[in-house]
Amino acid sequence: MLIGLGDYLGRRAVYSPDAPGFVDAGKAEPLRLTFGEADRRAVRVAAALRRLGVSAGDRVALLARDGIEHLDCFFACAKLGALHMPLNWRLHWRETLAILNRLTPRALLFGSDFAAAVADMHATGDLNAVKLVHLDGAPVADSVAFAEWLAAPAPDFAPTPVQPEDIAALIFTGGTTGTPKAAAISHRQIAWNTLNTVIHDLRHGDRYLNVLPLFHTGGLFVYTVPLVLLGGMTVLMRQFDAVQTLDLIARERITVFAGVPTMYQMMTAAPNWAAADMSSLRFCTSGGAPLPLALIETYRAEKGVCFKQGFGMTEFGPGVFALAPDDAERKAGSIGRPNFFIEAAVMDDTGRLLPHNTAGELVLRGPAGSSGYFGDEVATAASRDADGWFHTGDVARYDPEGFFFIVDRKKDMFISGGENVYPAEIEQALYAHPAVAMCAVVGVPDPKWGEVGAACVVLKPGATVTEAELIAFLRERLAGYKTPKSVHFVDALPMSAAGKILKRDLRAMLLAHSSDKPTA
Repeated sequence: MLIGLGDYLGRRAVYSPDAPGFVDAGKAEPLRLTFGEADRRAVRVAAALRRLGVSAGDRVALLARDGIEHLDCFFACAKLGALHMPLNWRLHWRETLAILNRLTPRALLFGSDFAAAVADMHATGDLNAVKLVHLDGAPVADSVAFAEWLAAPAPDFAPTPVQPEDIAALIFTGGTTGTPKAAAISHRQIAWNTLNTVIHDLRHGDRYLNVLPLFHTGGLFVYTVPLVLLGGMTVLMRQFDAVQTLDLIARERITVFAGVPTMYQMMTAAPNWAAADMSSLRFCTSGGAPLPLALIETYRAEKGVCFKQGFGMTEFGPGVFALAPDDAERKAGSIGRPNFFIEAAVMDDTGRLLPHNTAGELVLRGPAGSSGYFGDEVATAASRDADGWFHTGDVARYDPEGFFFIVDRKKDMFISGGENVYPAEIEQALYAHPAVAMCAVVGVPDPKWGEVGAACVVLKPGATVTEAELIAFLRERLAGYKTPKSVHFVDALPMSAAGKILKRDLRAMLLAHSSDKPTA
């Protein structure tokens, strides 16, 4: 059989059919698959999709928590030249329905957790043209069983050839700050991201534990797909759980792990942290926000774990920057240098490239960029300038050694008394306080200054500190206009499925709390 360019799992199954490929630890009994076994599953799913009429360019949607079925669908779509379209299960079903109506998938695969949402969508009559497939025994209307697909051999199946610029997947950006856009991920982007990742991070024989949602670029494309191309093993969890994560790192002898700072904080607070064996890890990767130096020191001192830090995004890479473990403390707060085939710069609002130590918008160029936003030519055009720079919306600076630092998101910045304030800088200072487990700062309206900072803080177990003490602590480290005017102690911060703090929700909560107070 000829193996096409996009048939990643088929090619890996030729090279190493008996090598361990995947462990789905989210099943009641962990499911272990070699690359050959996984490829046979994907072939059967691809054949079933073809029987439904799915062909090159068609979309296949999936609404489910993490599991091997995500990869069954992705690799099946790659064999057909179809577009894998995993959906953010945090959205309301009406938001999901709007996406489905806009992007018109041929099929929707769904897990039992979302059967009720799919039934609600089906009841509107808008899903009549979409074939429904239930993954785990939760039928809706005339849905078919995924298990039947896996049970039907497809000895005569032949993959559809693809070209490098063909789209492999649609991955939705955000969804927490407005209507999510579908980033078009081409086979070319996947190949260049894999090359960058192998150069900077991965080795043959690596064993990766994925705790990031597979509807997110972090879950699918940071290490999972690159490791298939390289021939390593990936362990999947249904969703992040700190206790299970620590257990799996030890049990599966994980060598590579990736998470966001909130996840690393939660792991240190887990009841099995003290006894956890993390000796198999070559490194941990942190992204999504600056990793507090105190947390880096905790992992090094207590577990001997070194950190790589980085930066990525759905529309580019996602592997864009990497900070080697040797620089993790010397360059604390940095996202590192651009990956090998990434061009990065800092630009002002006029399009002028800025020198080092000057904050401006981070812009990117190179072959690992996406093909724009699917079905949205206006948004695609707005994201790129005439010179081909992709505008990230992040405020950054770089030092004379070429290490980049994210100052903040442009949209998270607020203006207090005419001065730009970047919450990430305040949060980094807050994390230096020994009582702070997690924190987030947002701008809230103020009659005198326009906006001022409000800090929301989760304390470490057993720790105590007052609002006045924290504000005084920050005043010793920050300019007066940067110091928050209030501190709110909370039990937990609102988070996305990827473990990022939802600042829009946090700001709305603070504004609602403020409006509930009686006026004088």
